[in-house]
Amino acid sequence: MVSTAIAIHQPKAVKRSDEVVIIGGGLAGLFCALKLAPKAVTVLAAAPIGRGASSAWAQAGIAAAVGEGDTIESHVQDTIIAGDGIVDEEIIRTMATEASARIFDLLGYGVPFDRDLEGHLAVSREAAHSQSRIVRVRGDMAGRAIMEALVASVRRTPSIRVLEGYVVEDLIVEDGRVTGVIARDKAGAGEELHRITGSNVVMATGGVGHLYEVTTNPTEARGGGIGMAARAGARMADMEFVQFHPTAINVGKDPAPLATEALRGHGATLHNRDGVRFMLPLHKDAELAPRDVVARGIFAEVKAGRGAFLDCRTAVPDFAAEFPTVFGYCQEAGIDPAREMIPVVPAAHYFMGGIWTDIDGRSSLPGFWACGECTSTGAHGANRLASNSLLEAVVFSARIAETLKAEIGPDAPADWQDGSITSTEHLMEKDHPNMALLRQTMSANLGVLRDGEGMRSALRTILRLARDSHSVRFDNVITTAKLIAVCALNRTESRGGHFRTDFPAEDAAWKRRTLLTLGQAHGIIPDLLES
Repeated sequence: MVSTAIAIHQPKAVKRSDEVVIIGGGLAGLFCALKLAPKAVTVLAAAPIGRGASSAWAQAGIAAAVGEGDTIESHVQDTIIAGDGIVDEEIIRTMATEASARIFDLLGYGVPFDRDLEGHLAVSREAAHSQSRIVRVRGDMAGRAIMEALVASVRRTPSIRVLEGYVVEDLIVEDGRVTGVIARDKAGAGEELHRITGSNVVMATGGVGHLYEVTTNPTEARGGGIGMAARAGARMADMEFVQFHPTAINVGKDPAPLATEALRGHGATLHNRDGVRFMLPLHKDAELAPRDVVARGIFAEVKAGRGAFLDCRTAVPDFAAEFPTVFGYCQEAGIDPAREMIPVVPAAHYFMGGIWTDIDGRSSLPGFWACGECTSTGAHGANRLASNSLLEAVVFSARIAETLKAEIGPDAPADWQDGSITSTEHLMEKDHPNMALLRQTMSANLGVLRDGEGMRSALRTILRLARDSHSVRFDNVITTAKLIAVCALNRTESRGGHFRTDFPAEDAAWKRRTLLTLGQAHGIIPDLLES
């Protein structure tokens, strides 16, 4: 499906039939490119690779059963419990089994994971994990360190060509197969459209957090890649499940800085303005309950005007050394976490839904693959277990690479990387008024707590914004929002990250994943609006 804009502006053709085209310069995209070496790969990134990627902001680390006494089976069972009944067991078992190998891949690329005095990988514990299994870097710097190492590896890998400042707007579909992309240069501000074709296209564009007013995600995480795939006809999965991180630092910044879950793993507690530790009566694990439970607990306190605060004063005696990233955020906001509690609020953080893929990263469209947060593999179910996100990205991007290497042509020519381009003189656009309205609508009606009346109102607004779309890129974004609204309205129960105040209980009839195409979603919209 090609946009009308392409018919008006004939794009400049770039024909390289053997290469793999990867959309996205974050963890999943770069790891896939590295694992594909020495095959020819072109990475298209809106910003310089590694920048604008949610992975770079990840604080805690990667979950892997590498610690003493931990097992793959324990990791699998913890994930199944957190996923609230709809985790694909084959997927998570594969992911947990391959975790150790991917950690050692990252070590090989230069990631400086923390080690204990004996030289073993150091591991910490996070909410809903039964064991300490989070592999970290300097406490809370895993995402940044991983991305720095991968970017450096990509820069010195001759088989990877990087086109920075190229914003992909459409997939090219010919005879039912994805054969390339249409991209605009100069960080999306260029007048010239580029038609870049290849043997296969891999989507690695990240999540949807910036569809919400309060989010920990960068501006680029608007769900554009997901909507683009849906418009091309790809099957979607579990679009109703959005995870809200319980403890974004509530200081009015966009995106909101994150206070990592590892703080609660170290013993930090949650209190309201009256000093009440409000999570104790809500769940047996209190602050270490699954994220959706903690997010709802905090949201209720904030909505009631009592506020929510994270108390790290005794749990983390050397805050600056143990959690330098969070300490820096607190300093910027004028907070001393050694003496004061940190104000927190739930923020859109991770998307369990996205492009449906199989165990090897194939989508429902021939020639089209996807990995990372833009996908829904079934690994997370209704509620992602902490630190499984970076793991999913590296496991399934590696599986895509392994499969494609057996299918595609000769290795890249020696001068392949010489075609790399940096074209980022234009900054990403600020929110258009329609985007601002969409973010308000999503937060008000499709956030931590939902109900039928509010979601129907949101869907009507989304449909109106879709009719008034001002660009192809907004077509992609609004398509993702529409699918979230449709699937959330259609699931008449509460499960994991999807909580409806009008259907607060789980329903065994809904103990299943949601699979649909954009066409199928359009077919049920009239009934949903009338119900």
